[in-house]
Amino acid sequence: MNKLSVGIDGLNLALPKGTGVATYARTLANTIHKMNYGVDLLYGLDIPCDSPPALREVQFFNNLADEKIVKSSSPFSLGWWRNLQQMKDWRSGEIFLSGRVETRGFESHLPKNDRIINIRNIFKKAHRYYRKTGKFIEIEVKNPPEIMHWTYPLPIKLNQSINIYTLHDLVPLRLPQTTLDNKSSYYNLIKDICSGQGKICTVSESSRNEILSFFPEASGRIHNAYQTYDEDIHNHIKNENFNEVGRIFNIDRDGYFVFFGSLEPKKNIGRLIEAFLASSSSRKLVIVGAMGWKNDKELRFLQHGIDTGRIIHTEYLPRYLLTSLLINARGLLFPSLAEGFGLPALEALVCGTPVICSSEGGLPEVVGDAAMIVDAYDTNSIASGIIKIDRDDTIYNNLKAKGPIQAATYSPDRYADRLKALYQDVLR
Repeated sequence: MNKLSVGIDGLNLALPKGTGVATYARTLANTIHKMNYGVDLLYGLDIPCDSPPALREVQFFNNLADEKIVKSSSPFSLGWWRNLQQMKDWRSGEIFLSGRVETRGFESHLPKNDRIINIRNIFKKAHRYYRKTGKFIEIEVKNPPEIMHWTYPLPIKLNQSINIYTLHDLVPLRLPQTTLDNKSSYYNLIKDICSGQGKICTVSESSRNEILSFFPEASGRIHNAYQTYDEDIHNHIKNENFNEVGRIFNIDRDGYFVFFGSLEPKKNIGRLIEAFLASSSSRKLVIVGAMGWKNDKELRFLQHGIDTGRIIHTEYLPRYLLTSLLINARGLLFPSLAEGFGLPALEALVCGTPVICSSEGGLPEVVGDAAMIVDAYDTNSIASGIIKIDRDDTIYNNLKAKGPIQAATYSPDRYADRLKALYQDVLR
C-alpha cells in the first residue's frame, strides 16, 4: 500500500522574510515528513510550466524569496494582455532538483519534501479570480496527494484531493481596525470555506470558538490541531553561542528583553514600547521585526527609545541569531491584542526564557501558568509585569523552570499525534 501523501502550499514559504505562517508551513511539512507521509509542496512562483526542466529548476531558485516588486500593467498594454491570457493558465509543472543548482541557504523556504510543484502565479490569480467571480479556482496536478493542507485561507481547491484549510484566527473580523484586508472579500472567503469548500484546521480552542461564533455552520468540520515548534531549537539550545549576537548588538546575556514579530497594531507594539520605557529598566529592549501597517501611532515612542539607547531595532535576523537572542534574553515581551496561537511565546518557553504576555486569543492555552499574564490594554499592567521579571529573581527563576515543562504539551511528537488524528478523521 502506498503511503499517504499530503500537499502543502508554499504561499508564505516563498516570502523573502519569515512570517508566522511560514514557520507554521515549515514545521507542518517537517512533521508530516517525520510521520513517514509523503509531502508535496505547491508554490506559485512566476515560472512558465512549459520551460525545460533544467531551466525550471534554475528559475525556481531565482524566484524563491525574491524581493522584486511586481508592478501592475496599464490597461490594454502588452503586459496587461499577457496577464489576462495567463489568468486561466492553471497548468502545473514539477520542479526536479538535480543537484546542479546550489540549494544551501534555502532551508527556511524549502522544508523536507518528496515533490515540488509550481503553478505560475496561482495565489495571485486565485485572489483575482475570486474577487471577480466569487468562485474558487479548481486546479489539477498529476498524481494528486490524498490530502491538500492549505496553510492559509485561499480560494483554491485541488481536485481529487481532500482539501483542508487552516484558519489561524479571524483578526480581520474581530479587530478590523488592525488590518488592511478588504473586509467584505475576507468575510465571504471565510464563509465559503466554513460552508463546505473543505475541512477546517485551526490552532487553538480560542480560534475554534471564534470561528464558530462568526460561522456556526462550520461546526462538525473544524479540527484543532494546535501547533508545535521547530525541533532545531533544541540543537540551538545545546550548541548555543551568544558571542556573535552579543557583539552585533553590544549586549550581555540577561541584559535585555526581546520582542520579535511584525510591527503592526495587533501586536500591541505601541503599548509595549511605552510600558518598557515607563518601567525604567536598566536593561535594553531588542525589537526584531519589519515595519507593518497602520503603525504611525504604534511607533510614536520607538525613535525616542532608540535615541536614548534603551531600544535596539532591526528588521530581520537569520533564524539562528534570533534563537540565540531569545535564549539569552531576560524575557520575551508579547502583550499581543490577538493571537490564534502565539508561536513566539511557545519558542520562549522551550528556551526557558520567561514570557510576559496577554490573556488574548490562544496565548493562555499556550503558556498555562508558566508566564506573567498582563492586561494588553493597560500600559501600567504591562510595565508592572516587566518590572517584576526585571527585578525579582525568584519570579524570574520560577518562570524559567516552568517554561520547558509547559512547552512539552506542544512537542513535535504530540503535534504529530494530533495531525494523524486529523488526517484519519477527514479520510473517513
